[in-house]
Amino acid sequence: MRLAVPARLSQVLTAFIIECDNEFEHRMPHRTTRHGSAGDLRRPPWLVSMAMWANCLRLVPADGIAAGELARRARLDGHSMDLVLTRMSKWWGYLTVAPGAAAGRRVAPTRAGRQAQETWAPLPGEIEDRWRDRFGRDAIEELRAALVPAVAQLGMRLPDFLPAGKAQPEEGREDGAGLALPALLSKVLLALALDFERESRLTLGIYTGRGAARLAISANVLRVLSDDGSRVRDLPAATGVAQMTIGNWLGSLEEHRYLTVGPDPAGGRFKVAQLTARGREARDSYLGWAAADGGQRDAAALRAALAPFGDDLLRSGTEPYPDGWRAKVARPPTLPHYPVISPRGGFPDGS
Repeated sequence: MRLAVPARLSQVLTAFIIECDNEFEHRMPHRTTRHGSAGDLRRPPWLVSMAMWANCLRLVPADGIAAGELARRARLDGHSMDLVLTRMSKWWGYLTVAPGAAAGRRVAPTRAGRQAQETWAPLPGEIEDRWRDRFGRDAIEELRAALVPAVAQLGMRLPDFLPAGKAQPEEGREDGAGLALPALLSKVLLALALDFERESRLTLGIYTGRGAARLAISANVLRVLSDDGSRVRDLPAATGVAQMTIGNWLGSLEEHRYLTVGPDPAGGRFKVAQLTARGREARDSYLGWAAADGGQRDAAALRAALAPFGDDLLRSGTEPYPDGWRAKVARPPTLPHYPVISPRGGFPDGS
């Protein structure tokens, strides 16, 4: 079955992020909840994903920056940046945030934050060079050549990475020629997500109240739910999304009457998610949108440029280091059909 352009773009970006994340984890002293500490810092920071670097840490100079200016540079709304700063400072140890009025608070990197900046900075370029070897130089250049005009046609300046929260676009045309590959992919995908937000009638309280969550939920969990019901335990493998995130989504979908979760009507001990009429309508609306490649004007050019990026080659680069946290958890057989920027560190599969 042909994979829709938004889904393949998503898998390409997710694979790139995971490959960068694996390198950052390997090189940077850190802590994780389940897998302990690594490295030589006395108080290492909590491990985070590329989203936290791209949306925040890379934009913080050594002498600091006002929180409002940081939000403007990241193109995030103030509330979303406040949440990111709370996590990156109080929770995870990369930043300090001075007291004061919200927009005027001074944000600066900690010692660990400066080390993380030095560790992150070369990684996107290194991974893009690695991809040139893996997929071929021509494949990368053709993908970039398809993405640059797609970004220019957006008519607005979007964040350089899928946002951890709500984007605050700026007016104006953007020249994507000098952007890194993950920035190009992020801008095209975010534009698609914003278009889907305007079309979708999916309503899930906090999940759809802020940010562009409708596409992530529809493209991942609603997409794989059959009319006959789907076993809940099978959904992480079917979607490539972490079990905790799937569980949270199912709870909200059930609360808002898109599905029910209960015992398998055919018997057995596993729970089954069963779509309601409202849920089937939401799923089918997404499937129609995806079949039309999200209405993307450059769909044919993007599809041709994405052809070399098959499942096996994409997933080969996501193989974790033996001491990495991903080596200690089950590896799903697929990548998400839209990245899930987790609030627990920004990981693209909701981890």
